[in-house]
Amino acid sequence: MKIENYKYLGQQIDISEHFYSIGNIYFNIQEMTDFDENTLTGTIRFKRYERKGRLGFNLYTCPFEEARSWTFPPAYSDTPSYPIRFSFVEENVLRIYTSYSNMPLENDHDSVMLSQVGDSIKVSKERVENGIQLRTSALEVVIQFAPFSVVIKDKDGKLLTKTLNMEDGMCLLNCNPLPFSYLQTESDMKKYAAASFAISPNEHFYGCGESFTKLDKTGQKIVLWTKDAHGAETQDMYKPIPFYMSSKGYGIFTHTSAPVTFDLGHSYAEAQTIFIGEEDVDLFVIAGNPKEILESYTNITGKSKVPPLWSFGLWMSRITYDSEVQAREVAEKLQKYQIPCDVIHLDTGWFEHDWRCDYQFSSSRFDDPKKMIDDLRESGYHICLWQLPYFTPNNALFSEIVEKGYAVVNADGKLPTDDAILDFSNPEAVEWYQNKLQGLLELGVDAIKVDFGEGAPVTGAYHSGQSGMLEHNLYPLRYNKAVADITEKVTGESIIWGRSAWAGSQRYPLHWGGDCENTNMGMLGSLRSGLSLGMSGFTYWSHDAGGFVRKSPEELYERWMFMGIFTSHLRCHGMPPKEPWNYSEKFLELFRKQMNLRYRILPYIFAQSIKSSASGYPIMRSMFFEFPEDKNCLGIEDQYMFGEDILVAPLFEDNARERAVYLPEGKWIDLQHPGVFYEGNRWLTIPAGELRGIALVREGAVIPMVDAAITTSKIDWESLRYHWFTIEESSCTGTGLEYFTKSIFDIDKQKLNQLAMVLHRTE
Repeated sequence: MKIENYKYLGQQIDISEHFYSIGNIYFNIQEMTDFDENTLTGTIRFKRYERKGRLGFNLYTCPFEEARSWTFPPAYSDTPSYPIRFSFVEENVLRIYTSYSNMPLENDHDSVMLSQVGDSIKVSKERVENGIQLRTSALEVVIQFAPFSVVIKDKDGKLLTKTLNMEDGMCLLNCNPLPFSYLQTESDMKKYAAASFAISPNEHFYGCGESFTKLDKTGQKIVLWTKDAHGAETQDMYKPIPFYMSSKGYGIFTHTSAPVTFDLGHSYAEAQTIFIGEEDVDLFVIAGNPKEILESYTNITGKSKVPPLWSFGLWMSRITYDSEVQAREVAEKLQKYQIPCDVIHLDTGWFEHDWRCDYQFSSSRFDDPKKMIDDLRESGYHICLWQLPYFTPNNALFSEIVEKGYAVVNADGKLPTDDAILDFSNPEAVEWYQNKLQGLLELGVDAIKVDFGEGAPVTGAYHSGQSGMLEHNLYPLRYNKAVADITEKVTGESIIWGRSAWAGSQRYPLHWGGDCENTNMGMLGSLRSGLSLGMSGFTYWSHDAGGFVRKSPEELYERWMFMGIFTSHLRCHGMPPKEPWNYSEKFLELFRKQMNLRYRILPYIFAQSIKSSASGYPIMRSMFFEFPEDKNCLGIEDQYMFGEDILVAPLFEDNARERAVYLPEGKWIDLQHPGVFYEGNRWLTIPAGELRGIALVREGAVIPMVDAAITTSKIDWESLRYHWFTIEESSCTGTGLEYFTKSIFDIDKQKLNQLAMVLHRTE
């Protein structure tokens, strides 16, 4: 049997489980034995413990007990010491780096996760009793030597968080909460780390990647291991990101590709513990409000490039268009029914054999792919093609990949499974793969669907020299980069349509939410995941409107399409039919109106994209992210801000015609009925508009709009107007003219300055 370690084949690896085993060896933090003020480096000492079973009143517990080594020769310390280094990447970013490997601390010049990391921030230092205080303009850090702890405060001295140790003595059981520590497993003596920090009352956590669980991660245990989630209602993630932010005013990025588990008050209410599946602990603690945190995080790991304008139009797809006839028919019907659309996506069926990716159009079903692509482009449509990096034995490319050494292998040089899985850590494999894509891009294809990528074998021996434990989570990032790079090289535009991701993948937009269920919970899970991913550094995100798994129920599809209007990107995809003309006349008319609104507000969407990309913000913003001081927003997960000025509240119940919406302070004007406005700082039951959802504009906002068009290439930019939503002509704010330059819209800036302002005045 080819499959090895079946337990781990595609399954999550929860590192936290090792820290509750009675057989492992534990080393808990004790003290800092020396510290160099000039280099901000020191030495930390640990003490050896074991978990000792204890029975009392029919209750079995396993607290820590000091232990002596039974190793031979008796030369291994019960109190090992390791180096630790502190640095300030930015005024508001503290980096803590240590390694339990008995090796020198490494530099990160070759980390594919990082974009740029500085360490030359001016730091003031002052010796205090039993420690040292470090200050920047935004942070105050006190390093206590014995017992060791790191206390992190903001510039005003407000406590953000601090590391935990056994001396804190919070609980009757000395193993609760887990201290800053590491362990060695009894099975193979591997070392895994645990970094524990305090949680304050009423503290809330967000981020962790594209998580489908509740938006507020407080009390949750999040396993960060890329996995095919098979929907939007599970705890698995296509895009786990080892970063989260706190409502207390800080975020933590764990710089690793090893499996990570975030325990955010799940096991012990007063502790957040980061379990790391390797010996290195490299943490970036970022202070600030949510926007400041995300801007600094994306300075470190990279910001999203702005995708081309056409990508913000509708993507029409299904499982699957498999012939030239079908592709042309879709384009013709989009025109016939006047449905605005920009992309026609061909999924798994454009090869001779469905799913058998060989990068060749089927000769029996596509008479002339080049002419087809050119003709569709002439009509304003762009082509996206599906593919994946896994090759089954009956694939014509299988033998070449294996023989040339482009596949992931085991230590014995054999394939871990029956598939040949491309090794993206091998530059020659990347070049071979990019050459395959280059031919398609030169044919006129505009985008490549970067499907799968979550299944890199944990047992693999990779060209990079790293184990599968470190390469598994990196695989999506390397995969995303390979496709984005060759696409930009050939077309000049950096765009992918990716499913899997890791920290840094936001540099290669864009990503969608995977194979969501056609249910109300699938719709809500999709929104949760998009908002969570947005608070993890991703500016752009999409979803399969109406759900993927089966035919979309018409009424659900209506409500989901409304949400789709107000997401950065929008695709109709899944089991057929997905095309609106295959539903009722009523649905077709509604679909057309929804897409007309989408295309009318494209100037707003594109301008918000430019601003958001520059700062590292998401376009879809949780209420907490946009209004962090409003306590009512902490737990809201079913409404959101679309850019700076539009509040969106989709409908998540069958046949709903209204819903409760929380309105932050200010006045909010109905986008569908500009004569209607609502006072904020309260919950209100608001009727949904004709388009099957609620969208409200901040008073005073200016929303640039154009006339609806059948494709972005057909937009009449002379129709661009600024729509001022006001009550009694209050002052206006909005996206400035500088975002509508000739390079973007091919319209003269001088003429733009003369454009009319459309006044939506509400009495």
